[in-house]
Amino acid sequence: MSDTENLKKSINKISGKLAELGVELAEIKFSYKVEAKPSKEYWEQRMNEFRKYNDKSLEYYNQVHAMMNLINTEESQMFLLRTSKFRQLGLELLEIMQKIKDNPSITDPKDKQQSQWSKDIKNKITEQSNKCLNHEREMNTSFRDFYQNELKRIVE
Repeated sequence: MSDTENLKKSINKISGKLAELGVELAEIKFSYKVEAKPSKEYWEQRMNEFRKYNDKSLEYYNQVHAMMNLINTEESQMFLLRTSKFRQLGLELLEIMQKIKDNPSITDPKDKQQSQWSKDIKNKITEQSNKCLNHEREMNTSFRDFYQNELKRIVE
């Protein structure tokens, strides 16, 4: 078997894994949209959903990295850095969610006398969710560009 055939075979194998993971991610249906729900149970569930989504996303992005690494190690290393940043942003989001879970009244829209600390946490959850969403969009755009510029010509 030639190197090109081996490369195509490896790419197809990873593509299959990516397709499976993509379906699993779609089934999780996580949204970064922040809702003002002052319930401990809601935030516990939200954290669990995010952990599940984040773990599956990291699995997906690790497969993307493996595929990129087959063709261009320099770009794959850059993608690995993006994946690390995605993980870090997710951990920071979970920390903020934990603070809200511990003090669910932070997100109560009816509470007109919130402390500055509560207002800061409320702002941070929105800001961090947006950072995660935007970073994930950038990662997906980066992979799409890589696919168009590098992978497409190999698999076709």
